[in-house]
Amino acid sequence: MSNTTLAKSALISVFSKDGLAPIVKKLDELGVTIYSTGGTEKFIKDLGIPVVPVEDVTSYPSILGGRVKTLHPKVFGGILNRQDNSSDVAELEQYEIPQIDIVIVDLYPFEKTVASGASEQDIIEKIDIGGISLIRAAAKNFKDVTCVSSMNDYKEFLDILNEGNGKISLTERKRFAAKAFNVSSHYDTAIFNYFNTTEEIASLKLSESEGKTLRYGENPHQKGTFFGDFDAMFEKLHGKELSYNNLLDVDAAVNLMSEFKGEAPTFAILKHNNACGLAQRNTVFQAYTDALAGDPVSAFGGILISNTEIDRDTAEEIHKLFCEVVIAPSYSKDAVSILQGKKNRILLIQKDIKLPENQVRTCLNGFLLQDKDLKTDTVEDLKTATKITPTANQTDDLLFASKICKHTKSNTIVFTKNKQLLASGTGQTSRVDALKQAIEKATSFNFDLNGAVMASDAFFPFPDCVEIADHAGIKAVIQPGGSIKDQLSIDYCDENGIAMVMTGTRHFKH
Repeated sequence: MSNTTLAKSALISVFSKDGLAPIVKKLDELGVTIYSTGGTEKFIKDLGIPVVPVEDVTSYPSILGGRVKTLHPKVFGGILNRQDNSSDVAELEQYEIPQIDIVIVDLYPFEKTVASGASEQDIIEKIDIGGISLIRAAAKNFKDVTCVSSMNDYKEFLDILNEGNGKISLTERKRFAAKAFNVSSHYDTAIFNYFNTTEEIASLKLSESEGKTLRYGENPHQKGTFFGDFDAMFEKLHGKELSYNNLLDVDAAVNLMSEFKGEAPTFAILKHNNACGLAQRNTVFQAYTDALAGDPVSAFGGILISNTEIDRDTAEEIHKLFCEVVIAPSYSKDAVSILQGKKNRILLIQKDIKLPENQVRTCLNGFLLQDKDLKTDTVEDLKTATKITPTANQTDDLLFASKICKHTKSNTIVFTKNKQLLASGTGQTSRVDALKQAIEKATSFNFDLNGAVMASDAFFPFPDCVEIADHAGIKAVIQPGGSIKDQLSIDYCDENGIAMVMTGTRHFKH
């Protein structure tokens, strides 16, 4: 066979007819014989274009409620035969099998059906059998057959038909085959993952069909790509393209702010995946102002996120700061106008969608999979370990600090007072170092730690941390507990008038 074939016949059977009409008309114009089934056959007839029902080829009607239409040797023989194989060609003639040069097939919308909350019966019926088989057969035989497996490829295919007058090159057929196996593998992954929600088979299958090439990765010498449907989660109002590092920070910001959903106005500023400022107040303006006060130096070039609409006054304050990204559920009209004043500043409206409940990362020559840390410490989780019980205000601050601590790189220590992040020690190799870093940072920004509370992501192996915190002015502590030497820390707190509560839940973040 030559590298370029002239299409003479096509099998078309699709669920979605959007964008199909121009292709059908072009194929008819080129004199291509069209075979079809069911609703697609009717669609083509309604265009006034001749079409041969598949039943005329197979001598079998569509049976089992449409479950079996194209699964027949005369269909698959027409697709899978090798035109450079004399035996195959002879068998086509012997069994009166028509050669099929083009297969245009899509698949039942399985993922959309699952996402809609449909019944299991409806979901099972959306597992495509004939379509997936046709796609695999046509893609396998790309030497002779062109497989168009998605409406996303209709424009490219139509352009090829127009430019080549029905001639399609081997390179083009092979590219469509690769696209087809991308479609089929993604489809089967979605089906497996649906079944595996209950079966818990120890197999990891990931498939994302939406990929966007980034300017670069973590550093300019690294390539980067984002796989996912960004537009399903955000509406981008303004600014440059998001970078690899922007996306990591946005992810950290969204996960942190999810802890404060539905609460009073809360504003956070993040840098390198950690909160450098966070406050909850009666107004978004005051929440932003107090979040910025937490660390105005680190806030430069940071990621800003609010759990409530950003208004004009808040936007005017934000506009004074160089920041990469601003995220909110909504903005006032004036706020958008003000924040668009910086050309590259990225403005995102966060949509309310369900996020994945597990996390995957590469590790060695494989992957690590874990459940997301969805546990948020509540009043009911607190067990007072000391003679002194924290006050109501202290309890509020302890839980506030715990939420921040959970989303901060380990080892971490967090100081808060009056629902404001005063300082944190992040990513240190010892908890004492994290504590000292937090004290130094709070002091550098003139925060008074007297009466503040402290959160730790893991237990204290020795009483040195509570002793250092005591000397800094800390009056209440929240930690998971679980050390064999817990009593030493408890004893120190009892002797020095500090309240300590334990949650029983560690929040490491590596």
